[in-house]
Amino acid sequence: MLKFGWWLVLHRRLVLIAWAVILLVALPFVPRVFRSLNAGGFNSPDLEAFRAAQLLADRFGSNQSNVVLVYTDPTGTLSATSDQFFQSVDVSLTDVRSLPNVGRITTARDNPRQVAPDGQAQYVTIALSDTGGDVNAVLPTIQQALKPTQLEVTLTGAPVFYQDIFDVTERDLRRAELLSIPTAGIALVLVFGSVIAGAVPGVVGGTAVALTLALMVVLGQFTELSIFSLNLATMLGLGLGIDYSLFVVSRFREELARGQPLDRAVAWSVATAGRAVLFSGATVMIGLLALLTFDITALRSMGLAGALVVAISVIAALTLLPALLGVLGSRIDALAIGPLAASARQTSTGNGFWARLAHAVMARPVAVLLPLLAVLIGVGLPFVRVQFGAPDASILPTDVQSRRGFDLLQAHWGPGELSPVLLVFQTTDGTNPITSQRMQDLATYMRRVVADPTVQRGEGVVNLDPRITPQQYGAIYADPNHVSDAYAQLAMQASVRQDTLLVTVVSRYGQTDDRSKQLIRAIRATPPPSEFRLLVGGGTAGVIDYADRLYQQFPRAAVLIVLAIYLVLLRTFGSVVLPLKAVVMNALSILASYGALVVIFQDGALSGLLHFQPLGYVEASLPIVMFCVLFGLSMDYEVFLLSRVQEAHLDGYDNTTAVARGLERSGRIITSAAAIVVLVSFSFVAADIVLIKALGLGTAIAVFLDASLVRALLVPATMRLLGEWNWWAPAWLPRWLRSGMPHDSA
Repeated sequence: MLKFGWWLVLHRRLVLIAWAVILLVALPFVPRVFRSLNAGGFNSPDLEAFRAAQLLADRFGSNQSNVVLVYTDPTGTLSATSDQFFQSVDVSLTDVRSLPNVGRITTARDNPRQVAPDGQAQYVTIALSDTGGDVNAVLPTIQQALKPTQLEVTLTGAPVFYQDIFDVTERDLRRAELLSIPTAGIALVLVFGSVIAGAVPGVVGGTAVALTLALMVVLGQFTELSIFSLNLATMLGLGLGIDYSLFVVSRFREELARGQPLDRAVAWSVATAGRAVLFSGATVMIGLLALLTFDITALRSMGLAGALVVAISVIAALTLLPALLGVLGSRIDALAIGPLAASARQTSTGNGFWARLAHAVMARPVAVLLPLLAVLIGVGLPFVRVQFGAPDASILPTDVQSRRGFDLLQAHWGPGELSPVLLVFQTTDGTNPITSQRMQDLATYMRRVVADPTVQRGEGVVNLDPRITPQQYGAIYADPNHVSDAYAQLAMQASVRQDTLLVTVVSRYGQTDDRSKQLIRAIRATPPPSEFRLLVGGGTAGVIDYADRLYQQFPRAAVLIVLAIYLVLLRTFGSVVLPLKAVVMNALSILASYGALVVIFQDGALSGLLHFQPLGYVEASLPIVMFCVLFGLSMDYEVFLLSRVQEAHLDGYDNTTAVARGLERSGRIITSAAAIVVLVSFSFVAADIVLIKALGLGTAIAVFLDASLVRALLVPATMRLLGEWNWWAPAWLPRWLRSGMPHDSA
């Protein structure tokens, strides 16, 4: 690293020219990033609910691109059961029926259940014939084709939801940038006491984000990237790009203050702070790359985009930044701000605030350790009652159309109507499912299902009337080509295709309610009739499959992260004890942030202050994404703190003094760096999408707790209790694993 630092100083102008060329090539791609992303990805092809949906799509031509139109009378005087209401709906759809990309339109005339039980609304479903890239273009066409009537029409459904996701995400991202960039800039100026010194990390962080967004446009041509990966990449790029630069610039100014020549100051900053940046970035990348082990597209794309922005942030901090410092030299302190500049240039004396804090903690390590452990574990305890869910329109703000339509459907039809359970029966021999014996067996099976108190009703060929017995159903369908009962004929036409039969079950409760989940598990645990295979689909089944798959794969990813980061820290510090302690400390801060997520977003604490409606659940992927991000991110501060402690220890200081000197040298910068990440993360709390709001707040809470309680208090306390064992490594370890950090006794 020292040789690399010297090379950068000698070729600084060449490095700056290369970065300028790269940036000029990348910038035209940045505005195109939204068009390269998609709003879905929270599924996997081998999940049962997904396979049920695919079978329905193959047999019935149904798809996830159905647009739902909810009709209401704004005056409240016209009943949805009246002829005038029906006529107004028909009039509004006159031109829509002739649109080229519109398939089947189902109104309340076709299905009476599309009239709300309270008689105040109707809904219409429009199946789009083209589910390709033109779907977004169809939506404005439908809206324009709707003829005006006295009724108010609200569009919802998957295509509207996905379009709103894009629009709101773009709005959220711009708001977050407007909040985070100025606040981070002000914070950097306060830290360094100089406008130039404060601006340099911002330049490096902004460059890393811009280049990442451009590369995401390219990657989007070859692989599916979720829209949510954009928020994660921006948040990490701004936070870590500035963080890494802050550490290098701080070390550079320290070397200049010690009287080192410019070239040596740059080279030694790369060798020490730059080496710490390299290993810190490696820990964050390991956490993010673990997301690639999941088969859920959204998680994989977040891992890919996150790892990419971290890698670029590290490369920029180790190449672009040293080149800038080599050109600026002592002018890094230009445009200094009086007292702030003097405070920022203060050197380690062994008697500063951070040294006094370290000595105070180490004087009573047990008295500090036990209460803090109790606090962090106590804050994390609410996580034991977490309820997991999957993204739906409830994550959007109430002012967008798809969310308004979602709320109208829930208000007028009840929560179960929005996410019916889909029982997809397929004959084992591939023949027509309609035979007398099969219908008797199916009717007997469905009687057990609808007898569950969770079930509101069942709809299908054997759910025509509860008074009809299984034997009577066998008689009705004895000859599938000559079914005399009109209702049975309609049911067959609607729910039977080739070897497949669909039965719909409506729960009394919402998609993420525990009782609806128990219903799904009970149905899946009940063997279907002997001549049928059964796939259970629908919203609740999708939530169960999604969460179960995530947490089946999570232990593998967690072990990979912990093991890989342990080895990186072992290589960094040459100790087998310090990495283990760091893993435990990280787990505590992450656990506390998990508990906060449950209290805030599931239970609704602070919902008024943060301007959102409680979800009643935590999005299932959020704890996993946070674990992968925060486990590496928290290691940043561990690496920077322990690297300075180890330098002091290698210079001959005893354990207590080394910790005090290390904390004094790094405490202010670590706190400042954490404050930057907290500010950047917290700016995403202003997002309208609840999922992004939760990610920003969860990250901010975890980093705040990590930098304030864990690094400043718990780490000194545990290092005091461990003493010289902190640095122990067995002799049989390879020498390269025990090399530790470089140090300079000068």
